[in-house]
Amino acid sequence: MGRPEHERAVRFRTARRDPDLTVVEGFHALKHALRFGAELVEAVAVDPPALEEMAADLAPDLAGEIAGRVETVDKATLADLVPLLPHTGVAAIARRPRVDLEAALADPAPTPAVLLEQPRNMGNIGACIRVAAAAGAAALIASGENDPWHPDAVRGAAGLQFALPVARVERLPESDRPLLAIDPDGEELAPGRLPERAILAFGTERHGLSGDVFGRADARVSIPMREGVSSLNLATSVAIVLFAMRIRSN
Repeated sequence: MGRPEHERAVRFRTARRDPDLTVVEGFHALKHALRFGAELVEAVAVDPPALEEMAADLAPDLAGEIAGRVETVDKATLADLVPLLPHTGVAAIARRPRVDLEAALADPAPTPAVLLEQPRNMGNIGACIRVAAAAGAAALIASGENDPWHPDAVRGAAGLQFALPVARVERLPESDRPLLAIDPDGEELAPGRLPERAILAFGTERHGLSGDVFGRADARVSIPMREGVSSLNLATSVAIVLFAMRIRSN
């Protein structure tokens, strides 16, 4: 590998660990990042004209914008920049937007926020962000060691971290929003039981929510399931409750 390619590889690898940056992999993640205002630091593609064709077909609002933002590289170079080669042949470094979580939670609009307590799997975190963006959530907050802006989570979310405030916190901040714990022992989920602007708290599939969240919760709500089924995938649970809230507001 020549020196410029080596330096590029170092930049991409460093960006994966930089708290101010993230790596965006694949056309759909790049599409959403650009659509929702991401600032690209650097972008590369194996076949920029092919990306423009995809944009014209799948994202006409971005047609004509992508090719000029990327530098052409060969497939071997791209494979050295990211752990998993995107089949659409594109990757980029983007700046993470500044998130004002207090302002997001203070927003009076009747939309819920999502709290993921100690989520374990990056792909699952990304899937939850994708659902939250689709449902128009006010914010997605994650506690614990796993960063919702990690490139693996960005890939799982198809870049939709840029579509809503996404933040990692040590502890849920205070706000005037009601806190609903999603818990098997709660009242059965019904749209009428879901207050506007709620923070919907989801725990892990194995351990559920912590005593701290239960202690602060205003109510507990359960997702009805067939007898003998012990749990749902985290992203599935988030989707069910968020779209129940959308039904409530329509």
